[in-house]
Amino acid sequence: MIYGVGIDLVENSRMEKIINKWGENFLHRIFSSGEIQYCGKYVNSSIHYGARFAAKESFLKALGIGMGMGVKLNDIEVVNDENGKPILKLCGEAKSQIEKKKIKKIHLSLTHTKSYSTAVVLLEK
Repeated sequence: MIYGVGIDLVENSRMEKIINKWGENFLHRIFSSGEIQYCGKYVNSSIHYGARFAAKESFLKALGIGMGMGVKLNDIEVVNDENGKPILKLCGEAKSQIEKKKIKKIHLSLTHTKSYSTAVVLLEK
């Protein structure tokens, strides 16, 4: 049974401006060290940061909560499985929310172009 669906779209140029303005402080507040390492290896890293930010927002929307409602964005991490498929790895309050709501499966899809990054999250009970 579907519990929730979330979708988010990020304008990559906006992400780039934020990263240029706030630098490491922003990155470490929002992204895990693994995400920073992954995105940092690309010339156009803002595209990959944008996709990961969209995944975090989509997850919160699928849960039915917003930012500032107890889940820190860096408690939601996008990692790739052994086949390269992006999946969500949760800790802290993000993991607690999933357990409390008895979510059994999390589906994630990411895509990006030069201008936009987007993510869709579907939660199953």
